[in-house]
Amino acid sequence: MKQSHITPAISISGQATTKEGIGKRSLRFQCLSCIKNADQEALDELISNHPPKLLINYIIAATYNPVPAQRGLAVQAFGKLMAKIAAQDMEDARIIMRRLIWSLNDESGGIGWGAPEAMAEAMANVPQLCQEYIHILISYVQEDGNYLEYAPLRKGAIYGIERIASVIPQCVERHNILKYLESFLNDVDDEVRHSAMATLNHLKQS
Repeated sequence: MKQSHITPAISISGQATTKEGIGKRSLRFQCLSCIKNADQEALDELISNHPPKLLINYIIAATYNPVPAQRGLAVQAFGKLMAKIAAQDMEDARIIMRRLIWSLNDESGGIGWGAPEAMAEAMANVPQLCQEYIHILISYVQEDGNYLEYAPLRKGAIYGIERIASVIPQCVERHNILKYLESFLNDVDDEVRHSAMATLNHLKQS
């Protein structure tokens, strides 16, 4: 993958205290437990009752989960938290997006598990972020862009593009994505082929 010119970002500190005064370790356990047990209702309650910046790091960590269903739940929660953070301070939301982008950069020293899907979910929930960052997500599937060499990450980017095309198709259309998606219609991974086809269908229907 080509190196990004974006500077690594430090995560936002969640200095706010919860209503119940619950300790951070206990709150982290609750977040991870909800995701492990697929308890959507309890997870939504946590999101509703606690400051989003207090939860965001726990949820980002949960997007690394290797179990697809659990990772998907964490990604959805991330999008909801990002909507709340953006409503309070858009620059805080941008800092978190840059943190995810950095995790996919070769210089980060990490792998960036779940980052493409999380970026997409944030954009699906916050249209302003889509306007600002969709070109970066798309570049991850462009061989002349920041192409993700590692197939699982590239798969996440394809899924992320499908997610955005399903809710904000016009944000995807203007980036001439069709020629890049066509190459994924013959991918060896069934899910990648499905996401590519679904994205094309969303764009045709828009």
